Amino acid sequence: MRFLPRPPWAGAVAALGLATIALASGMGAVPASASPGPQFVALKNSAPATTDQRIGSYLSPRMSIEVSLAPSHQAALASELRAAYTKGSAGYHHWLRRGQFDARYAPSAAERAAVTRYLRSQRLRVERSASPFLIRASGSSRQLETAFRTSLSRYRDPRGITYFANSSAVQLPARISSGVLGVVGLTNTVREHSAAIPAASTRAAGQASGDGSAGCETPYPTTAQLFAAVNSGTNIATGYGGSPGCSGMTPAQFNSIYNAPHVGPAGKGAGGTEAVFELSGYLPSDIAAWAHTFYGSGYTPPLANRIVDGGPLNPQCPAGDTCPASINGYASDFEVNLDIETELAIAPDLKQLIVYNAPNDFTGQTELDEYSAMANDDAAATISSSYSVCENDVPAAYVQSENVVFEQMALQGQSVFGDNQDTGAFGCITSDGTDIVDVQDPSAQPWVTSVGGTSLESDNPGTNPHPAYPQGIETVWNTGNLCSNQPAAPSNDNKGGFFWCTMNIERLGAGGGGPSQWWGRPFYQQGPGVNSHYSTFGNGSTHCALASVGAPCRETPDISGDADPFTGLAEYCTGNANTNSLCNQLLGQEPVRGWVETGGTSMTTPMWASITADRDSYTGSRIGNINPLVYLLFNLAPSRYFHDITGIGPGQQAATSNGLFPATPGYDMATGIGTPDMTALITRSGP
Repeated sequence: MRFLPRPPWAGAVAALGLATIALASGMGAVPASASPGPQFVALKNSAPATTDQRIGSYLSPRMSIEVSLAPSHQAALASELRAAYTKGSAGYHHWLRRGQFDARYAPSAAERAAVTRYLRSQRLRVERSASPFLIRASGSSRQLETAFRTSLSRYRDPRGITYFANSSAVQLPARISSGVLGVVGLTNTVREHSAAIPAASTRAAGQASGDGSAGCETPYPTTAQLFAAVNSGTNIATGYGGSPGCSGMTPAQFNSIYNAPHVGPAGKGAGGTEAVFELSGYLPSDIAAWAHTFYGSGYTPPLANRIVDGGPLNPQCPAGDTCPASINGYASDFEVNLDIETELAIAPDLKQLIVYNAPNDFTGQTELDEYSAMANDDAAATISSSYSVCENDVPAAYVQSENVVFEQMALQGQSVFGDNQDTGAFGCITSDGTDIVDVQDPSAQPWVTSVGGTSLESDNPGTNPHPAYPQGIETVWNTGNLCSNQPAAPSNDNKGGFFWCTMNIERLGAGGGGPSQWWGRPFYQQGPGVNSHYSTFGNGSTHCALASVGAPCRETPDISGDADPFTGLAEYCTGNANTNSLCNQLLGQEPVRGWVETGGTSMTTPMWASITADRDSYTGSRIGNINPLVYLLFNLAPSRYFHDITGIGPGQQAATSNGLFPATPGYDMATGIGTPDMTALITRSGP
C-alpha cells in the first residue's frame, strides 16, 4: 500500500490501496543505466510506487497496450486553444471542422513509423488503433517487459483486490522517447464506475398510494432517522415532488426551480445533438414510457445508438484486459436511463441524443476508444459522462491520453461534462477503499466541466407544477452533514465520518470536490474564492504532478446542481428480468412500479450538458467548453447567472461542507461557482 501525504488541512498521511501512480521517476526523462546499443530513457511520471503487497510476477500470454503520442506543434496547439476561448481574440469560437485537428496536430508519419519500427523490432504485433495519437500493439507480458525495460507485478490491496502494474519506470530509446506521453495498458486499475444513486421510495403507513396527488410528500430526513435506518433497518418514509408516487420532481418542476426560459423550442435544445457516454445496455422502452408520462404519447425520444468495441452486450475486450460480465451487459442500466431522462428533462426538443456505448474494462482502453469516437465523429455539441475513477487510480499515461482527446473536442466546439462522484472530498473510498482527499478523472481534466452536487433539503415542491427557487435553502449536498473525516463521535453515531460518505444504498453521500492530483489550474479558472487556504500547489507528485512545481492546482467542481437523492428527479427504470439489469433488481421497492427518485452527480452532469445544449440552440452556435464562459460570468455578474451556495442560508437544514471543503460565498471546492439561473445563462450570456 502506498502512502501519499495529504495537504496540511487534511491530516498527516493517508493509505492508498489500488492506486499505483506515485511518481518515483520525477517530472523529467531520466537516462537509464548505461548498456550496449541505443541509449534508453525513463518516461516521466511512469514509475508507480505502491506499498500494497506484491504477490508475484504478472504473466500473460498476450496483452494489448497503447503507446500514447504527444501532439505535434504543442505550442501552437496551446495558443489556438487559448485564442478560441478568449473573447476579443481573432480566433474566438473559430471551431475546427471534423478531421482538422488530426491534420494540424497529429504526430508526423515519420514519428509514428519510428515508434512502430521499434515495437516490431521487439516482436510486438502492431494493430489498428482508434486514433493517430495511439499506437496499439500486443505481445506477451515478457515481450512487453523487454520492450519497455520494466517489470510487471501482481499486487493485493488490504481489501483483497488484486491488480497488475508495472513496478518500475517505462523506458524507451532516446530517439523516440521525446514524443511519447506514456504507455496505456500496463496497469488494470482504471476501473470506471457510475455516480448514480438508485433509491426506491418508501411511503409511511396511511399515506396516499401515490399517483402524484397531495398527501404523499414527506419532510427531509433527520439524523435520528438516518441512524435508525442504518442500525435497525428502519425504512425512511420518503415522498418528494409531483411524479408518480411522489418519486421525485417532474421535468417541469426541475426547470421551474432553476428558472428555465419560456422561449419555446429554441430554449429546449431544438435542432441540437447531444451525446451521453455509457458503459451499459438499456431498454429504450423505459425511456419511451418516461417520456410519454411527461410529454404525451406523441413524443418520440430522439435516440440513436453508437456502439464502440462491441459495446457492453458483445464486448471486444483488448487482449489481456478484463471486461467482466458483472459490470457489462445491463449492469448499469440505471445510470443510462438517468442520463438520458435527465437530458430530455432539460432539452426535450433535441434533434438527436446519441448513446455512445463501449465495454467496461479495467485498463481504460475501451473508454479511450469511446471518447475518441465522440471526438472523431464530431456529431454532438455537448457530451455528458457520469462514469469516472479517482485520479489516484489512474496513471499519467492515461490522463494525458484523455487530455489530447478533450483538447480536440474543445477546439471543435464540443462541451464535455463529468461527474464528481458522491463520496464528498474523499473520491477513492468506493474504488480502492482509501480515504485520501482525491477527485475524479475525467472530471478534473482542464477541458472537462466538473459538476458537483447540492441539496434542496427542506424545500419540497409537492404537486406545484411551477415552484420557485428556494432562496436561502439550497446548500451543498451532504446528507445530515454526516460525511466527514471526523473520528467516531455521537454526532456521527460513533461510526466516524467516512462511514457516512459511502452509504449510497441509503441515499446518503456528498458531492465531490477538491484539488487535482494531476492538473495545474487552467487559465480560465479565476474569481473570488478560487485562491484560498485550501488551494494546493504543484509538488511533482501528489499535487498537480503534471504542472510545474509551485503552480496552483486545478480545483473542482466548476459548477453544481441538485444531486440529493432525497430531493431529486423521478426516473423510470424497469430493465429486463433475463439480464443483470440493476433496474430490474429494484422492481418491487417502489410505490409505483418502475418509478424511482434518484440523485447523485450523475444527475447534475447531464443537467448541465442539456442547459448548454439549450444555450447552443437559442444562440444558434456552439459555445464549446463552457468553463471559460461561466468563470467570465462569475467575475462579471455572479448573482445574475448563478445561485451562490454559501453554507449559511437561513433556511438550510444541515449541510455546510462536502465532508472537508466548506461551502462559502464565492467559489468553493464544495459547490464551485454555484447552481444555474437557466434563463440568464441561456438567453442573456452573449453569443
